Amino acid sequence: MIRIIAGGKKSNGWLVEACSEYEKRLRKPFVMSWDFVDEEKLAERVLRLSADTFVVLLDEHGKILDSPELSRLISEPLYAGRDVVFVLGGAFGHFPDDLVQRANLVWSFSKLVFPHQICRLILAEQIYRAQEIHDGRPYHHA
Repeated sequence: MIRIIAGGKKSNGWLVEACSEYEKRLRKPFVMSWDFVDEEKLAERVLRLSADTFVVLLDEHGKILDSPELSRLISEPLYAGRDVVFVLGGAFGHFPDDLVQRANLVWSFSKLVFPHQICRLILAEQIYRAQEIHDGRPYHHA
């Protein structure tokens, strides 16, 4: 299962609606859930995860991946029965060192900086795309 731990409050209606369009298309093990927490409690929540959870931090200074690379990286732990947790910071999005050390991957969408709420939509779409790539369906046009 995929969990997304996001700093800040739940998004505006239009964003929830857009994200849910991708969520409806997901099938096991790519099914995802959202966990919204206060930014101050984000690190604490992530550091309590079990050691076998595959943790991906989204950070503008992270590694840039293409969609097939992301699909391979998250499919492996999912099909091995491990949970995958994506962590999005809030509006200021900086992570403490212990959280960065815990991450299996620090990932950047782009060299561009996006509002954290838009990142939620991009992430939902990329998880759906990863599923489609893994299953060999034509959604992704390489």
